Formats: sequence, structure tokens, C-alpha cells
Amino acid sequence: MLTKHLNRTKTVISSALLFIVVSATAQDGTIYPLEAPAEPKAILLGTGRVDDQPAKETWFRQWGDPMARNITTATLTPFLPEPGKANGAAVIVAPGGGFRWLSMGNEGWEVAEALAKQGIAAFVLKYRLHPTPESLEEFTAWMNRPRPAPAASSDASGEAAPARPPQQDLSNQLEDAEAAYAMIVKRAREWGVDTNRIGMIGFSAGAGLTMHSTLNSKTMRLAFIGPIYGGMGPVEVPESAPPMFSVIATDDFLFRGQFGVIDSWYKAGIPVEFHLYQNGGHGFGLGNPNRTSNRWFDAFIHWLDVNSFLTAKTGK
Repeated sequence: MLTKHLNRTKTVISSALLFIVVSATAQDGTIYPLEAPAEPKAILLGTGRVDDQPAKETWFRQWGDPMARNITTATLTPFLPEPGKANGAAVIVAPGGGFRWLSMGNEGWEVAEALAKQGIAAFVLKYRLHPTPESLEEFTAWMNRPRPAPAASSDASGEAAPARPPQQDLSNQLEDAEAAYAMIVKRAREWGVDTNRIGMIGFSAGAGLTMHSTLNSKTMRLAFIGPIYGGMGPVEVPESAPPMFSVIATDDFLFRGQFGVIDSWYKAGIPVEFHLYQNGGHGFGLGNPNRTSNRWFDAFIHWLDVNSFLTAKTGK
């Protein structure tokens, strides 16, 4: 009995130690290889591939988050509300990653699941990316390379001004966003979507894509947008631009005391709500422990509700 008890105790201790090691490993900033997860609900958008891209799509994990890079085939993954809970609103979710990788968990799937719980049909856009080194070792070295200090200003793309890819480099990403929007419109009845209440939110570079789509797309008619910790530089706002909900923290390297994009929306006479949080850093997704920015999602849902985006218009 004593031997049996000791063996069981050793097993429990070993399991606990393994859990601690795995948890610590999962949450640090080291880049770990990750087998590509199954994406059974992902729908091909048919927007083509990426020129001069020899590498295939691969995944890695950093800070406990699954991330994809070298994406050459864009997809859209629906996260639909439970039957009877849908309110007709829809949101395209664009994860970030500097247009070199996508934070699929933290800024994609988790956000979409949270939206679906609120009765909103959410669609994670896995858009095409610029190439990165094929091997994980080379990619890690590239990620850890010395970088110059952020510029004094950054634009709406979500990157410091000198590092922003030329606008034409976002043509693939814009095409993917337009294809996603078109697919939602086409399958709106199937997915229970009111085509007058389709919005888009994005994080970091995904916020840049959201803004780029708003300013440049000829086919998307977004009802609202939510750039989350995106670039803060001023932009030229078209008359057709939708209401905007914007979030950033003061300790985010993209903030740097700028209010340009907010001022641009305000001067254009288009509704804008701006939340500047004391802390949160960059890349916080739905939130990190003990940060004031952690309740931005609740504020976003409240903003949607107050502005009647969660209810069908009378007579619809």
C-alpha cells in the first residue's frame, strides 16, 4: 500500500511539474514550432497566391498564442451565434502581425468567439502575407534582429512611418478583405446577416487593413469599423466613411501622443469613439491581467448597441 501510495504521489508531482513547465514554456516570448491546426470551417476566398513566395504556410507559438506565417491562400472562418441568439450584425475580424504573420488565437478566434456570444456573426479573415524566411531558425533570427527606435509618427497602417510597406504592397490584403465582404453578402441569408450591418475590426496591422479597406475599397460598404491599437496618423476621410470605434493604450509604441486619425474622423463630421487606456501595451487582444484596457470589448459592444448596430431597422 505504501509503495502504491508513493508511486501515485510521484505521478501527481511529475504531472504538476510537467504542467508548470509546459505552461511557462507556452507563455514566454520564445518562438516554438507548431503543427498547423485543423481549420475545418475555413472557406477558401479564391483570391490567388503570393508572387515570389517559395515557402509554404507554417505555424508557430509565441506568448502562448498560435500564429501563422507565409500565408499564400486567404480563407474566411465563420463563427456564428447559437440558434435563436443572432441579432443580424456581422463583423470581419482581421488579426495583426505586421503583415508578416497573423496572431490567429489572440486577435482572431478568441475575438470571434466573444462576438458570437453577443449574437454577432463573426468571420476571421486569414489574409495573405508578405514572405518571411522559410526555416523557423531564420525566422526567429529575423524576428529578434536589432530594430531602430520607433519613428516619432506612425500612420494608419499600424506601423512606424519609415517601416510601412508601400501602399501597393497591400493590394493582396485589400483584395482578400473585399472577397471576404463579398462572400458574407452573398451568403447573408444562410448566415443570418443583415447586409446593412456588416462591420470590420482589426488589431495592429489588422487595424491597418481595416483602415486601408475603409479608405480605399470601391466595393466594401462597411457599417462600422474598429481599429484596435492601430496607427494613429492623420488620414483623408471619404464622405462615405463609417462610424469608428478606436482603442489604444498610452504605453503602446504606436500611440506616442498622437490623435491624428481621431481628429481626421472628428473634422469629417463622422461619429467616432476613442478609448485611450492608461496601460495595456501592444497586442493585448481581448486583454491581459491587471490592465485598464481589459474592458475595451465591453465598451465596444455597448457602443454597437447604443448606435443600433445590434438591432434591425424598423421595417426590415
